Amino acid sequence: MHDETFDLLIQNVQIVRPGADGVERGDIAIAEGKIVATGPGIDPAKAARVVDGKGRLAFPGLVDAHMHTGIYSPLQQDALTESKAAAQGGVTSSLNYMRTGQYYLNKGGPYEAFFPEVLATSEGRFYVDYAYHLAPVDKHQIGEIPMLIEKFGVTSFKIFMFYGGYGLHGASDHQHKFLMIGQDEKYDVAHFEFVMRGVKEAMRAYPDRRDSISLSLHCETPEIMAAYTKIVREEGKLTGLRAYSAARPPHSEGLAVCIAAYLAHETECTNINLLHLSGRKALDAALKMAEAFPHVDFRREVTIAHLVLDYDAPAGACAKVNPPIRAREDVEYLWEKLLEGKLDWVCSDHACCKHELKVDSDQPEDIFLAKSGFGGAEYLLSALHTEGRRRGLSLNRMAELTSSNPAQRFGLKSKGDLAPGYDADIVLFDPQQTFVVRAEDSASAQGYTPFEGLELQGKIVSTYLRGNLICENGRIVGEPGGQYLKRPY
Repeated sequence: MHDETFDLLIQNVQIVRPGADGVERGDIAIAEGKIVATGPGIDPAKAARVVDGKGRLAFPGLVDAHMHTGIYSPLQQDALTESKAAAQGGVTSSLNYMRTGQYYLNKGGPYEAFFPEVLATSEGRFYVDYAYHLAPVDKHQIGEIPMLIEKFGVTSFKIFMFYGGYGLHGASDHQHKFLMIGQDEKYDVAHFEFVMRGVKEAMRAYPDRRDSISLSLHCETPEIMAAYTKIVREEGKLTGLRAYSAARPPHSEGLAVCIAAYLAHETECTNINLLHLSGRKALDAALKMAEAFPHVDFRREVTIAHLVLDYDAPAGACAKVNPPIRAREDVEYLWEKLLEGKLDWVCSDHACCKHELKVDSDQPEDIFLAKSGFGGAEYLLSALHTEGRRRGLSLNRMAELTSSNPAQRFGLKSKGDLAPGYDADIVLFDPQQTFVVRAEDSASAQGYTPFEGLELQGKIVSTYLRGNLICENGRIVGEPGGQYLKRPY
């Protein structure tokens, strides 16, 4: 058995496979960046190097399906620091949302010119493997979808439903300036329909890649948000995260989910991802739409922040994000449905926003002046383990939620499992170690975290990318060796 030789043998681990029933104690053999054998009793004499796993859990490297790199800092800087933070959290594949317009590269125009610049800037800057989801913001970019699939291996696309009347942080009357689109263009429900038709046509044109092609939606309705923001600010009864949640109310999210679902039905765009569902109303709407349109393959996403934080969190404005952090009742409802198998993956929505950018210098407590988004990939697995184990979430289900499910959806066919033929992306995890979250321990450039002070149960000891150690005990090892993942990969 196992006649070949190995570059690396990780011995004495508890192998956590998605879809399995329990863990298997054994070894993992690696050659040329791939797993070639797993199980007990693999001969160490056949390995060039042997690592003692000391009985720790071995998870597949995390596939963080929702990150933003280069949104608040230049891409070349953000890629370095935030992929280090991702590696600290056991993330080995970073899927980043990107678009033209303000923020990111601050450029408009066709993706045929824009995306090569993104790739050139990214090369040699990521410590983990990476891919990009792209958002068509004008009609020309819809026409580029087949080119993006064929030439660049981009198979996932996005609609920001609230951009019709909002920027990143609040209401805006300057849609064209924000998105850098022509005066004859509108980013509205009709545009969303045409994006769906473009994605559906691509699914038809590339039947061999159909399962890897999908459309993701940030579901919030700008008209309701604008009206409620005005009410909340004029009344002045609420402050902080409670005010922000009321200003972008849960039913706005639920309504947008219903609109998105009906458009998916109408256009026969059947691979739909509903992003960062924040609470009961959004998730109930998503589940009702799945019943109404069973031919649409809906996937439902939740972030670790929405599973851990509520709107009374002490972080205040530092925890501002879109959609907002909700009530504790919403947090518990998300967990209830996650345990029922109604949520498909857990991600970070990592978007590094330094404190000097995050809050207004004169009015740091004013939630409406703060910018949206924060990092969190560093804590994804540890926080899920902490909250999940006490609720009865199995280790194997954790591996599904953080690795195999997003890998399968987004065309990363060699990621997300610990089995022969898969990339040797491996996380060694000590479930007994506890630690207190301190921003100063993170490699992120952010400098703070809304998770500050949380005590987490379970700590990442080592992160391997394609068999190479990239992080050990929180320290980054070596130079950035992440590769661009042209999909299907």
